[in-house]
Amino acid sequence: MIKKGIILSGGKGTRMSPLTKAVNKQLLPIYDKPLIYYPLSILMLANIRDILIIVNKGQLGQYKKILPNGDNLGIKISYKEQASPKGLPEAFILGEKFIAEDNVALILGDNFFYGQNLTQQLKKNTTLKKGARIILHKVIKPELYGVAKINSNNKVLHIKEKPKKYISDLAITGLYFFDNNVIKYAKKLKPSKRGELEIVDLINIYKKKKNLSADLIGRGGAWLDTGSIEDFYKTSAFVSAIENRQGFKIACLEEIALNNKWINKGNIQKAIKFYGNCEYSNYLKKLV
Repeated sequence: MIKKGIILSGGKGTRMSPLTKAVNKQLLPIYDKPLIYYPLSILMLANIRDILIIVNKGQLGQYKKILPNGDNLGIKISYKEQASPKGLPEAFILGEKFIAEDNVALILGDNFFYGQNLTQQLKKNTTLKKGARIILHKVIKPELYGVAKINSNNKVLHIKEKPKKYISDLAITGLYFFDNNVIKYAKKLKPSKRGELEIVDLINIYKKKKNLSADLIGRGGAWLDTGSIEDFYKTSAFVSAIENRQGFKIACLEEIALNNKWINKGNIQKAIKFYGNCEYSNYLKKLV
């Protein structure tokens, strides 16, 4: 059972400069909430309550203003500063003490997931005991992503980073589930030509050991990477359209915590005071 999760929320966000010169990308708004709320909500929906957020050096204070320690949500949030981004697998080296003897989930701080059966799917993936599991999503331009070819049993046959020739249209998203061996394997990796540890190299270790499986976000589900300014605003428009049409909020952390019985209505009242007079508070008022 996976009970620990890491959000990799560092990076320089150069594709969104100059916006990201002063503020970390994950603190910029996707519609009415900071981007960091969305990956955090995914871990909470997966019933993961012990969470490490890896942030850039010098930006810890900004995060703690909005997400101090998780007490208000019935979860535990701890932080680790990253001197400079050295690739996704570094999350497991930096988070070694946090992970300890446990299995772990990793989600990238700029990834957005949405789907009707998503909670059920997430909980199913946290039952992973051995090996690794990647989450795939069908895309129109596979040449822009790391992709995976799978068989009928969802075993991964082949992985390719930004393939020039078509091998699959299933992109590897920024959500991963690993057993405890991930720390050992991450430490064995050598930097690629671009000077970073590569997630593809890490999951390939599991594939060689026939210990890598995949899960698919099907039709009706959405995965969006908010790495560029265009994608950022497309995601914001998507959230706005869903929320204003259907009347519920995506990634309302307090609502997830209340539904999971991690907090009570008194905590919601405190949250309303914390946020002040805004639409988010008005939504929380409806919950109580």
